[in-house]
Amino acid sequence: MPFRLPDLDLDLPICLTCGVQYAAAQVDCPVCEDERQYVGWEGQRWTSLARLRADGYHGVLRPEGERVTGVGAEPKISIGQRALLVQTDAGNILWDCVPFLDDDLAGRIAELGGVTAIAISHPHFYGAMIDWSRAFGGAPIYIHAADADWLGRPDDAVELWSGDALTIGDGLTLINGGVHFAGGTVLHWAQGEDGQGALFSGDILQVVLDRRWVSFMYSYPNYIPERPSVVRRALELLEPFDFDAVYGAFWQTVVRADGRAAVRRSAERYLHFVTDTR
Repeated sequence: MPFRLPDLDLDLPICLTCGVQYAAAQVDCPVCEDERQYVGWEGQRWTSLARLRADGYHGVLRPEGERVTGVGAEPKISIGQRALLVQTDAGNILWDCVPFLDDDLAGRIAELGGVTAIAISHPHFYGAMIDWSRAFGGAPIYIHAADADWLGRPDDAVELWSGDALTIGDGLTLINGGVHFAGGTVLHWAQGEDGQGALFSGDILQVVLDRRWVSFMYSYPNYIPERPSVVRRALELLEPFDFDAVYGAFWQTVVRADGRAAVRRSAERYLHFVTDTR
């Protein structure tokens, strides 16, 4: 039997620039008004799940790693990010979110085991996270409390957490690196990469185009570097964790080997350039 989503409000506004869905009509998108993002050059524009479906958008699943599946949509929506379905023995984690969802995409995810929990790196990737939660039985959505003010669609499924780290399952740890946003979070999966460990970083640690390094920015589109003290704190919090791969925010942006060393040397390089006073 084809997968059928529960009743969703398909007309809720979704910002066309950042992809964040709101609970009610908005004049402006607070996420895009912030200095880390931008309002589209044509001004604030809105879409919705109903409009995206009518315009022919469709879901995309592609393998991104061992037991890691990329989840996105075509044509490109907002900044073109993809989520990741992390298929662990403790249940499937949807890491970050996208603005699109329909019966077909949800059904294909259900065939892979569904979604046990959702964890979000930062507000730019909230997407249609409440609809994704409802599609899979009210799956909890883990968001760091430092980013609570950015929630455009509050819901009982959202579980705000605080502190430096939170365990959400066997070998699954959320770590508040605080880069990019105060609540900026990464996910560590100890059993990932055949037991070598995997880090899911969104763009809290941005995997750069040569895919051997990461970088650290307060704003990516506006080219504002992150403060050295924040980068040093993030590096310190990651020190106890081993990981071979680092999965970034966009399709195929993955450090495939020696990820822990890549993060360390990337931080050293970054700090050298931003603190050099010559």
